[in-house]
Amino acid sequence: MIKGSIVAIVTPMFPDGAVDWNSLAGLVEWHIAEGTDAIVAVGTTGESATLDFDEHIEVIRRVVGYAKKRVPVIAGTGSNSTAEAIAQTRAAKDVGADAALLVTPYYNKPPQEGLYRHYKAVAEAVDLPQILYNVPGRTGCDMLPATVARLARIPNIVGLKEAKGELSRIRELLALELGAHFAIYSGDDATACESILAGCQGDISVTANVAPRKMHRLCAAALAGDRAGALALDAELRALHKDLFVEPNPIPVKWALAEMKKIQNGLRLPLVPLDPSHHEVVRAALRAAGAL
Repeated sequence: MIKGSIVAIVTPMFPDGAVDWNSLAGLVEWHIAEGTDAIVAVGTTGESATLDFDEHIEVIRRVVGYAKKRVPVIAGTGSNSTAEAIAQTRAAKDVGADAALLVTPYYNKPPQEGLYRHYKAVAEAVDLPQILYNVPGRTGCDMLPATVARLARIPNIVGLKEAKGELSRIRELLALELGAHFAIYSGDDATACESILAGCQGDISVTANVAPRKMHRLCAAALAGDRAGALALDAELRALHKDLFVEPNPIPVKWALAEMKKIQNGLRLPLVPLDPSHHEVVRAALRAAGAL
């Protein structure tokens, strides 16, 4: 079971939108050196929505190669098309991903039975550990705990990233009998500390992009039941948890990484660089966390 601080890594780009492979390799090395426990490649933060199929799989392949089995690599392979989700998950397995993260189908708003059948179809088509991903604020679709419980009975569905941002939902999920093989991960940095203290196995994190060592230490403390230590670290990161979302993710976190000289500030339309009115806000959050 994957545990701890799991970075939803950005996909570095040049100003023209081309993928910056050298910077991606550098980020992977930095995360491993800083203690990041696992890497999600091409999730929401990795701009999966604007990478084409070949680019998507190439990012996963390269992250797997850069990581060299030192940390697990989880591939973002979700889609609002079940056939496409199957194809991406199969390709991710072929290039060596350790697991897949599949967002709920977005825009078409499937009912709970549709969600169940979608995930069941992907799990049955590809023999790879698969993590469900619920983020209704992005997708317009909320996967309910009862559906998660049904899906947890499928052997290679091994976890859920819950990004609704409500501790009440986390507690409801943790109260279910989902099996020892099934992990619940926070997908919301602001509530991740309390979620892990309550029983989650880690955090799939945006904040870890810019403060990897502190996020690793926070998650390790919370997993060990060190409430005081975890909350103290969380307090140092609180401004980042909030201010990395002053505009839609990953706009602020890419600006922050460029400010840290880790990447260039390249994004693909329809995303645009962080508005200058937010620069000092994000800069102050980086300083508060000791990242600048």
